[in-house]
Amino acid sequence: MASTVVSQTVKSVKLTFTSSPITFLLAVVPVGLVAGNLGWSSNLVFWVNFVGIIPLASVLAFATEELAEHVGQTLGGLLNATFGNAVELIVSIIALRQNQVRIVQASMLGSILSNSLLVLGCCFIAGGYNRLQQVFNQTAAQTMSSLMALATAGLLIPAAFHASLPTPQPGKGLLDRSLISTLEFPVPGTSDDQVLALSRGTSIILLVVYVLFLIFQLGTHKSIFEQQNTELDNTITEIAQQTRGVQLPTDEADASEESEHLSLIASLIVLFLTTIVVSFAADFLVGSIDDLVANSGLSKTFIGLIVIPIVGNAAEHVTAVVVAVKDKMDLSIGVAIGSSLQIALFVTPFMVLVGWAVDVPMSLYFSTFETAVLFMSVFISNIVILDGESNWLEGAMLLCTYLIIALAFFYYPDSAL
Repeated sequence: MASTVVSQTVKSVKLTFTSSPITFLLAVVPVGLVAGNLGWSSNLVFWVNFVGIIPLASVLAFATEELAEHVGQTLGGLLNATFGNAVELIVSIIALRQNQVRIVQASMLGSILSNSLLVLGCCFIAGGYNRLQQVFNQTAAQTMSSLMALATAGLLIPAAFHASLPTPQPGKGLLDRSLISTLEFPVPGTSDDQVLALSRGTSIILLVVYVLFLIFQLGTHKSIFEQQNTELDNTITEIAQQTRGVQLPTDEADASEESEHLSLIASLIVLFLTTIVVSFAADFLVGSIDDLVANSGLSKTFIGLIVIPIVGNAAEHVTAVVVAVKDKMDLSIGVAIGSSLQIALFVTPFMVLVGWAVDVPMSLYFSTFETAVLFMSVFISNIVILDGESNWLEGAMLLCTYLIIALAFFYYPDSAL
């Protein structure tokens, strides 16, 4: 009995550590935890934990996929949708607990931009550099594009609402705007309080839309998305086998299919342990941001919008590019745009409600510059995928747009937001 448990444990550990080409970076994780506990320099704590969370995100995705193997396609799809952005959720919740609202808002916006511009652009370039044209399911792409436009409207309306409100006048029942700007929490009766109330109501509606999309994707119209879900499972298995150096004949592969997956208990254990480690690493990472900003000159907005999204989306980036090279553009589009949808329709509204629960003023209000950038990026990505075809030049345009945005936020100070 004991030998069986040891054998299963060894197999599970081996499968987990060989699940992705980037799992060798797990060696950095204990260094990051030690650096945070011993109070090393903020720059070192931030960057070591930053690198360490990347393979942890990959392991988290692997454990979720393995768990989905045991619970059926419908519930598995729901698990993938829920845990697909678990790292962003963990980092954002910890940041909210530390009242880092600017970091949370920037990371949400940054995840949308990185998936719809950076990842999609890299996919078009990687898949189209040696091909004349690539095609994908236009119906599924347009459905996700329409939902992305709706989600963008939900993020833009609070900014328009805030801009249209009259400026409070002293002596007329509202606080002076110069005093309001110095307060940490919104004041009842002020525009900030109204925007916060609007954001919370809008977040509930966006979460309802997300649930409807899950029903559409996994229930009433699952045939549209079924093929790309099957391709995703096959691709992940293929990548894992290539990483382990597995070369099996067809008949032997069928016989050993079960042995190449984690058991239900092992999947839950890996998911639980990885989540705990990510939470500690994220805590150290977020806790070092203030000192990093002071010492490096980087703004909080740039760190949240450009740097942190790389952590949570690294595994998805690799998967999307790999399948684009294999000319599976339906799956590539689904990973890139689907991840943006999860952030806009689920993670961001959910964080507003979490902020409401812990009494932190997290809202959907972004600055004029941020809303303009968001609208432009979603508009460009929707135009590019509208015809159901792609090529490397379209990918270069998306990538250059992302680089321009990154450069703009590098020079844009937090005080202007």
